[in-house]
Amino acid sequence: MRSDVPVLVLEDAVPVFEASGLPPWPMRLSLMPGDCALVETRSGRDAAALADLCIGLVPLRSGAVRMLGSDWDRLDNRRTAALRARVGRVRQRGAWSDMLSAQLNILLPQLHHTDRSVGELMEAATSLARRFGLPGLPTERPDRLSEADLARAACVRALLGRPALLLLENPVAAEQPDLLPPLLDTMARMRERGCAVLCLVRDPAVWRSFERWTTHRLQLGENGLVPIDPAGDP
Repeated sequence: MRSDVPVLVLEDAVPVFEASGLPPWPMRLSLMPGDCALVETRSGRDAAALADLCIGLVPLRSGAVRMLGSDWDRLDNRRTAALRARVGRVRQRGAWSDMLSAQLNILLPQLHHTDRSVGELMEAATSLARRFGLPGLPTERPDRLSEADLARAACVRALLGRPALLLLENPVAAEQPDLLPPLLDTMARMRERGCAVLCLVRDPAVWRSFERWTTHRLQLGENGLVPIDPAGDP
């Protein structure tokens, strides 16, 4: 990945409110390889909508959203799918298929866009699962797993590939403090390799110890995406 090309750029992007619920204000953000933005949101819905905006799923009234130099609105379906495969995402609502095992839910996104063998993916996924406190890849259906284990599995799925961009929608709740250390450690390793991170949180207190490592801190509210100064005031 070229270090001089931004991973993600919101260039005065004005989302269509009716399609997203996001405030129709110009949003500006530029994440270079290794950057990490911590964004406070009012709700999980806002976090999911902003994550959708970053991967070209929200129509715009004006402006542009670019990933690795490509404008989402100017890509064909093949290129769009290939670029989204370079995004790791921990979704607010999980996005699990209860018809498949959690193991297949974790592996399938990578099997479509990878040059690694199934054995290599299994080994990498199992290693990540253990890092996050699971005994191995869970073979049960997602609806048979606890909320805590689903949160761990969601991190494994998002981090399994070699993503250029990580989108984390409230990945750690106040009642899951044990999930934060392995997540921060893995994020640090990925940022060293050039991955950019957008972390969307409702409870910034959970992430207080991490703030000094962020390169951007913002708040998503009625006035759009607003930078927060070091004193904590928008």
